[in-house]
Amino acid sequence: MIAFPSIDATPALLVDRAVLDGNIARMAASARERGLDVRPHAKTHKCIEIAHLQLAAGARGLTVATVSEAEAFAQAGFDDIFIAYPLWVDAARGARLQALSETVQLTVGIDSAAGARTLADHCDTSIGVLVEIDSGHHRTGVAPEQAGVVASEAQALGLNVLGVFTFPGHSYGPGLPHVAVAEETDALAVAAAALRDAGIDPVVISGGSSPTALIETPSVATELRPGVYVFGDAQQLELDAVTEADIALTVLATVVSARGEVVVLDSGSKTLGADRASWATGYGRILGEPDARITALSEHHATVGWPNTSTRPDLGQRVRVIPNHVCNTVNLADELIVTDGRHADAVVDRWRVAARGCNT
Repeated sequence: MIAFPSIDATPALLVDRAVLDGNIARMAASARERGLDVRPHAKTHKCIEIAHLQLAAGARGLTVATVSEAEAFAQAGFDDIFIAYPLWVDAARGARLQALSETVQLTVGIDSAAGARTLADHCDTSIGVLVEIDSGHHRTGVAPEQAGVVASEAQALGLNVLGVFTFPGHSYGPGLPHVAVAEETDALAVAAAALRDAGIDPVVISGGSSPTALIETPSVATELRPGVYVFGDAQQLELDAVTEADIALTVLATVVSARGEVVVLDSGSKTLGADRASWATGYGRILGEPDARITALSEHHATVGWPNTSTRPDLGQRVRVIPNHVCNTVNLADELIVTDGRHADAVVDRWRVAARGCNT
């Protein structure tokens, strides 16, 4: 077991710098070869240092989910930010967007004429707008063929319509990434054509998710917005989007109880988050133990089924947990402890989770 004796307390989030760098470089190279921009979703890492690494690798700008995330990265000097969310803008939020637009190149999402009107009523209309379309996830977004209608209504309000975007979130399921990327490709093509028919040039055609971003297929897209790819997680493992060698973030946890084929760790839901898709085989995995699964979570307990009793750790030993959904895990932490994967137990830096809790 890897102890990391220089780390005083667990649970703690570890980032293997070499694996992180490799993940960023692989995504950048894949997109570059296909003539696509990468606009990574910073809601995964919420970290200034990682965002700088992504831009240094060629990322066009950043994607965020909330106005407060945009504010955190703008304050750190990032100047090209897309809020990929159909914002409902009131006077207070409009003032915040207006302030952002004076320091960064800001783009926001809409998926209705009513939403466009709230933006136009409370902000300078020079803010860029992308119309969100539903490519099969059935969460937010208009039907692709209706994108031109919403774009025209937004343009009539004076908004600066730049194109369309989608999130193929239905890629998160066994066997579904290739299906989702095909549906996304078709939906973006229909939506882009709808804008052109309305006399609007879709300069930006944005899509992509971590399970689909590396799938090479012809597309009308101009950019990808993956997020989880920087770290990987147990969901990505189950989708065969990554291998264990691609896992950059793990949670260092201590064994507090052990009996038979059961181990209990000190990394509960307040550390890992409690996400578990219906198809997932557990709430997380253990690095280097392919058959071990977190079978239950309490606030400060993670119960692990450990079938291979010959490798079961003893009380007080430390293991590395692969969280199910790494975005939630990071948002629950204050810092990321950066390690040198070439030298066991070597801590080389500590990075603040600068946009932690930026949910508004």
